[in-house]
Amino acid sequence: MSEKARILVVDDDENVLTTLITLLEGAGYQVDAAKTGEEAIRKSETNFYNLALLDIRLPDMEGTELLTRMKDTIPKMIKIIVTGYPSLKNAVDAVNRGADGYLIKPVNVDELLSKIKDHLKKQQEARRYAEEKVGEYIESRARELEKP
Repeated sequence: MSEKARILVVDDDENVLTTLITLLEGAGYQVDAAKTGEEAIRKSETNFYNLALLDIRLPDMEGTELLTRMKDTIPKMIKIIVTGYPSLKNAVDAVNRGADGYLIKPVNVDELLSKIKDHLKKQQEARRYAEEKVGEYIESRARELEKP
């Protein structure tokens, strides 16, 4: 990506936030943080994020609820659940509500960075494809309107 990808980290644990922010900024990403689900929702309504890392347990809501309440962006914001409380129920619920990934704390740094990079690459490809299709539509519509 030519511009820095924007990542929102949502976690109520100050140590986790600080660690992830430092790690992601060091990897070249632009990072924002939220400590509650409501704060994350507000930020997603006013800012563009390529990707969000969501803790499953927040003080005001479950991360799985947050998956469906955050404003989606175009291209679709990637949402990865990060949890210290792994369970089959949480994983299934996260996938059913639209999670693009599920990581268990303590997070393996290489796995996290690799997953983010792969998802952002797919997102960029989807954006290029959508732009091509819009361009093709505009061209065909212009030709159609030119005909007497």
